[in-house]
Amino acid sequence: METFQGVKLWKADCESTMEHTENQVYKMVVQLTRPRKILQLCSLSTDSMDMLYDYLPEDGCLVTSEFEKFSYECPAKERKLQKRKGTKEEILKELAALGEQYDMVFIDATEENPINYYNLIMSGNMLRMNGVICVQNASTSSQEGIDDETGFMSKEMTDVIKADARVEQVKLPSGCGIFIGRRIPLPQTSPPLKGIVEDDVFRGFGGLGILDRLRLDGKVAYVTGGGQGIGRAFGHALGEAGAKVTIVDMDLQKAEAVAHELHMKGINSVAMAADISKEEDVKRVVDAIVANWGRIDIACNNAGINMNSASEDTTLEEWDKTFNVNLRGLFICCQAAGRVMLSQGYGKIINTASMASLIVPHPQKQLAYNTSKAGVVKLTQTLGTEWIDRGVRVNCISPGIVDTPLIHSEALKPLVKRWLADIPAGCLAQVTDLQAAVVYLASEASDYMTGHNLVIDGGQSLW
Repeated sequence: METFQGVKLWKADCESTMEHTENQVYKMVVQLTRPRKILQLCSLSTDSMDMLYDYLPEDGCLVTSEFEKFSYECPAKERKLQKRKGTKEEILKELAALGEQYDMVFIDATEENPINYYNLIMSGNMLRMNGVICVQNASTSSQEGIDDETGFMSKEMTDVIKADARVEQVKLPSGCGIFIGRRIPLPQTSPPLKGIVEDDVFRGFGGLGILDRLRLDGKVAYVTGGGQGIGRAFGHALGEAGAKVTIVDMDLQKAEAVAHELHMKGINSVAMAADISKEEDVKRVVDAIVANWGRIDIACNNAGINMNSASEDTTLEEWDKTFNVNLRGLFICCQAAGRVMLSQGYGKIINTASMASLIVPHPQKQLAYNTSKAGVVKLTQTLGTEWIDRGVRVNCISPGIVDTPLIHSEALKPLVKRWLADIPAGCLAQVTDLQAAVVYLASEASDYMTGHNLVIDGGQSLW
């Protein structure tokens, strides 16, 4: 009896260990892929289900056929759960007819008709490009080592996926029989597929899909004015896309705080203090970046100031201070970084202008600021045409009124209501609204664009 109890205990411990391993494997895959939509066609442990709910974004969903097994009273989890009734084949056909696609699919190799389910998923394009399929109870044995129907079914299912050129696979040595596959772009075929134009559009330019072309892996970038607001958002965006980032700001403490944020996210980052209106400061920054990382691929010249005053009251000191940073300093940065890029034969310069280069924002009075930002656009256009044939593209971004701590001062609060009335979007821009633009302009996907002023203002400059 004691021996029997001991065997039961060992078996329970083994099952518990396997469930823990399964949960850890799925947790790692979910963290790496960040799925938004998940299709679950097999039983998962409660821990695994809880983990999936926790990592799904607020607008994510988990479609499950296990509608009786899992029911949550937690409203946040219930919102993410989409229960489907019917056989798994019926559910798949219904979802395929709706054109549904998923970032992650769970399937069991030992259930009835798993190959049929797999074929429905793939033929119906239900697994997105780069989407992941997780197969439970995948075979680990050769044909000779299988002596039961379940084993043969698992082996057959596993072999079907292994033979599918649309899926890149890895068998994990976890002891749980977990098989992970990722849908990849079509492999090179020989001879070419009949009726298919196998050009860069079909295969991807340089063999890369559009999202991969936006990656900045291995690139070296700097962001001036990176210690707060728009510059901070630009630094995070470039770093998340794969670049090494130097955060430059007059306030070293602010620059270090942002560099630390990037470091916590696994991004190579450095903080430097500099006044970009001083040529020697800009040269020191550029020289340090080249000495540290060997090159500069992306120059994000974002630092700027705004000093409001009526035109008749604008002093030469205020005018000069505004132009020294917004235009003179930006020119110094463009020239210093441009010389490095021209010697490399490639580079991207992204300047921060403003919608004030297109219209006269009101009711605030900011003659020096408006004029300096118009100068940024013209400088960008001129450099863009001069340098593109030597591999350097120069563009600028013109944000509308951005909701940063700077506009929440007591002096500006009364103006916010007026600004909102002038914006078709009905709201101020968030710094996150600008991040994709800086990544696009920094990437090889925008290589044919130069001298462009990319306006992101919620439509304000159209009225």
